[in-house]
Amino acid sequence: MSSLTRLLSRFFPSSLTGKEALTQFPSLGASGGSGPGQGHVKQCELLQLSRKQRRLCRREPGLAETLRDAIRLGVLECQFQFRSERWNCSLEGRPSLLKRGFKETAFLYAVSSAALTHSLARACSAGRMERCTCDDSPGLENRKAWQWGVCGDNLKYSTKFLKKFLGQKRIGKDLRAKVDIHNTNVGIKAVKNGLKTTCKCHGVSGSCAVRTCWKQLSPFHEIGRLLKLRYDDAVKVFSTTNDAVGHSELAGPHRHGRSGKQPALPRPTDLVYVEDSPSFCRPSKYSLGSPGRTCSREGNCDSMCCGRGYNTQSRLVTFSCHCQVQWCCYVECQQCMQEEVVYSCKQ
Repeated sequence: MSSLTRLLSRFFPSSLTGKEALTQFPSLGASGGSGPGQGHVKQCELLQLSRKQRRLCRREPGLAETLRDAIRLGVLECQFQFRSERWNCSLEGRPSLLKRGFKETAFLYAVSSAALTHSLARACSAGRMERCTCDDSPGLENRKAWQWGVCGDNLKYSTKFLKKFLGQKRIGKDLRAKVDIHNTNVGIKAVKNGLKTTCKCHGVSGSCAVRTCWKQLSPFHEIGRLLKLRYDDAVKVFSTTNDAVGHSELAGPHRHGRSGKQPALPRPTDLVYVEDSPSFCRPSKYSLGSPGRTCSREGNCDSMCCGRGYNTQSRLVTFSCHCQVQWCCYVECQQCMQEEVVYSCKQ
């Protein structure tokens, strides 16, 4: 079982609608009974980690909580991106999907590695990790950076540590292992590609006598959106032997306009998979199916409901309306009601 598979099978929730508060996932900090010096050690024991990962976790105060935050981030982003699809990113006690080479599994690996990379880099810049700090941009002193509130996200440390933490081993001719590593790297690259330079001016009356620049990661929603596009264009691959270098590598179908008989290699940014996904229409060991799922009549009901049709139900909902700011200092609202029509897939 790979390192990411362990984390995924442990933390992906039974079901999410995308509207839950993060309190659904208990905070590691709530674990009682530990002193301040040993709290992180107990937190590491609560995670499903390999022996090597647990050892690294114990040496890195703040890492266990960052791992939990990362998985939360990946779960919610996956759920958001697939909110209108038959498979809505819920494993629902069905970890069998993680053992298969579907497109959905490819996305899980990519979004999880991206969330780990993103969260570790942000934890460094926020001062939540003891062994890392702000990014080492030229001319940026960490003490001044925190004073000015411009501490850069430390992507360099994050990617280096994550490579060590996941411990990608030699995989030989194992096709599935190659695919998992490729998709893991796609997630990491998506975070790297979203790194941008932000600058802040310092001087009298806002003048730019001194300018400080630092590295900043894109919001994770942007990374999730990019990975969803990669999922939509995912490439089915197989293993082939490269005679020039004497080892096997991933290969896919010929691309348009490509000449020659050699199969095309997937690009480093392509999500790849090895077997076609099930329909996810009916309950199976991979999903709950779509019966009972809500849908949009003008949008996705036909696809979501797999041709079974949908039920229409009216309900009254209460919401705040006619809000006014009162002196001083609160907002006063009335409670209004309106009829809402809900569409759900038939059984």
